[in-house]
Amino acid sequence: MTLPVALPHLSAIADDYDILLCDVWGVIHNGRESWPAACEALTRFNEKGGHVVLVSNSPRPSSDVISQLDSLHVPRSSWKAFVTSGDATRAELAKRAPGPAWIIGPDRDSVLYEGLGLTTVVAADEAGFLSVTGPYDDTTETPEDYRERLVPAVERGLELICANPDRIVRRGDTIIYCGGAIADLYETMGGKVVMAGKPYAPIYELALKETEALMGRPVERSRVLCIGDGVVTDVLGANQQDLDCLFVAQGIHGDAAHDAEGALDSAGAGRLLAAEGTHARYATLDLVW
Repeated sequence: MTLPVALPHLSAIADDYDILLCDVWGVIHNGRESWPAACEALTRFNEKGGHVVLVSNSPRPSSDVISQLDSLHVPRSSWKAFVTSGDATRAELAKRAPGPAWIIGPDRDSVLYEGLGLTTVVAADEAGFLSVTGPYDDTTETPEDYRERLVPAVERGLELICANPDRIVRRGDTIIYCGGAIADLYETMGGKVVMAGKPYAPIYELALKETEALMGRPVERSRVLCIGDGVVTDVLGANQQDLDCLFVAQGIHGDAAHDAEGALDSAGAGRLLAAEGTHARYATLDLVW
């Protein structure tokens, strides 16, 4: 097992990279509040001439999520471009228009489907495919609430397009289920799942196109650092793209990478990563400059 290097401060390696592909939820906010130290670290990187591109598994287009960042007081100075799983997923949905699509998810995610020409239904019997952004009510529901409803879709061989590959996130002090958890259930039931967000290639292709536009030249991949707290999304995605990764171990994994004094336990972080067949060059508890 290769252990990640403990990294107390982003500034220690900032000169080694031109680009940060940075996760959002779990790194710079928790859905209730943003973390000023993390936002400052990204701002300082930009001020030194770097380029921060936020890469989120939000199922909504990035243009619709910017207002959420503003409401959580994430400064515009902390990022230069923003891509989401929703951006990448719209291409998959457009291929399947006009559907019909059985859409599972809260009303706030309806913007994902605008302008795609999809017709919608409310059950598997009439659907051509499923599109999932998350539970209808993520404050009360779990994936198991969907098992019986998904059986007809599996039996009909319908594809499930998942716009948010995250399994769980921490909203304040509460763990909530995301679209990826429903997609996992569907797959275990024998259904076929298609995803474009992290850890899959389409969202990284979008992000790197954004960086090329910012820099005005091709991206040197050895100068790209991915930052995130999700092992099977952020870290695995970085590994599959052969990009360096800074694992933020305190995110959704809580105390699993703490030592007795509350500092980063590199061995604990290494075990978290190795359990999913992943690795990271660096690890930290919180993103700070």
